[in-house]
Amino acid sequence: MTRTLDRSVRLAVTGLSGSGKTVFITSLINQILHGMEGEQLPFFEIVATGRFQGAKIIDQTNLHVPAFRYDKAMQCLMVEPAIWPQATSGISEIRLAIRFKDQGMIAKRFDRVSTLYLDIIDYPGEWLLDLPLLDMTFAQWCQELTEMCEQEPRVSLAQDWLAYMEKLDAAEPASDEQLREAANLYTQFLFETKKSEHGLSFLQPGRFTMPGDMKGAPVLEFCPIPHLPEQCAQFSKKSLFKVMEQRFEYYKNHVVKQFYAEYFSSFDRQIVLVDILKALNIGSGSFNDMRRSVESVLKSFQYGKSGLFNRLFNVKISKLLFAATKADHVTPNQLHHLESFLKHMISESQNNIAFEGVAVDTMALSSVKCTQAATSRFQGQPISCIKGVPKGDTKEVALFPGEVPTEIPTQDDWLEERFNFIEFRPPSLHDIKSKGVPHIRMDRALQFLLGDKV
Repeated sequence: MTRTLDRSVRLAVTGLSGSGKTVFITSLINQILHGMEGEQLPFFEIVATGRFQGAKIIDQTNLHVPAFRYDKAMQCLMVEPAIWPQATSGISEIRLAIRFKDQGMIAKRFDRVSTLYLDIIDYPGEWLLDLPLLDMTFAQWCQELTEMCEQEPRVSLAQDWLAYMEKLDAAEPASDEQLREAANLYTQFLFETKKSEHGLSFLQPGRFTMPGDMKGAPVLEFCPIPHLPEQCAQFSKKSLFKVMEQRFEYYKNHVVKQFYAEYFSSFDRQIVLVDILKALNIGSGSFNDMRRSVESVLKSFQYGKSGLFNRLFNVKISKLLFAATKADHVTPNQLHHLESFLKHMISESQNNIAFEGVAVDTMALSSVKCTQAATSRFQGQPISCIKGVPKGDTKEVALFPGEVPTEIPTQDDWLEERFNFIEFRPPSLHDIKSKGVPHIRMDRALQFLLGDKV
């Protein structure tokens, strides 16, 4: 006798800029599809206990949402030489059906089989950073951005935008051309801060650099006004301040609230990816910005009675995972350091969320393992290394990538240029059809996110 019990999980995947979101989703799907082999998922319980019965990609239910192109992403990893899949620039979705044997005495007796329908929703991390705007007035946002632009590297990168804004009077009416030019210069400034050499991640509004289907829409034609006068609330309705304020509020209500009301109300689980190593490499400015972004995200995810989500959306997210990506860029003995460092960064906010009944965890993982552990000798002593092909190169090298701090770096650490974690090319996966993509701890992520459902 076989009975089928249907269950479902909607998993939202996002990440701060450059964290490897597309690669993570591709690997996650690949691990599930190859679960019957079992060798690569020792910590995913249904696989380890032999209850996994297979999985396949099926038609998604939301036909108006662009599909996540798993096939194209895998093609990139299977060409010779392999290349990283192109990052997605908007929301996308894919659905899997996972078949497994139920556990428990009665289920075992009747050989009962269930199906878990897993919907994976991919959306830009930049959009997640819009959530704090919902709790701010336009004047408060302007003040915050003014303070941020008084520090490097923003103070230098914002010169064109700031110079233009100095020519405008917030109390006087502004033409459509002036509004458009101000927004354009501000958007250019955000793109500059996002470049790899600066690596800033706290970019608001998120749709300015990741507009999705709103590219060119008038709703994106506004920007903060630096150094607002105290009497700005008394300005006329046609003043630059009032027009910018109106568009800011429109953006909050018709873009930010609408997106989260439509999607977050249906999410069950959320994972946020963070590239800590990149931020450490670039320096204190990038790291502090990333830390601010992570703290902002966590603050928004507080689901208690006073939390933003609880007040605005009917959210049922029960599990939240923060993952430090690219764990293969450090030696195996540094994985614990990477995990501990992320946990240290979010400990206070994590406790607040856990208090409200949401399961929160931190993890270091690698979606696609690009390196192998190796040993070398320095001054006669053995040292742990990693071996792989650096990004932009064709020859394999063995190197010691450095140590991950267990605490927030001091100012002296930045001055010494202590961190130099390099990027690697993906491994050759032309024969991957017979086995899953090599990874680090993707099975642990699967167990945390889905283990209670299977």
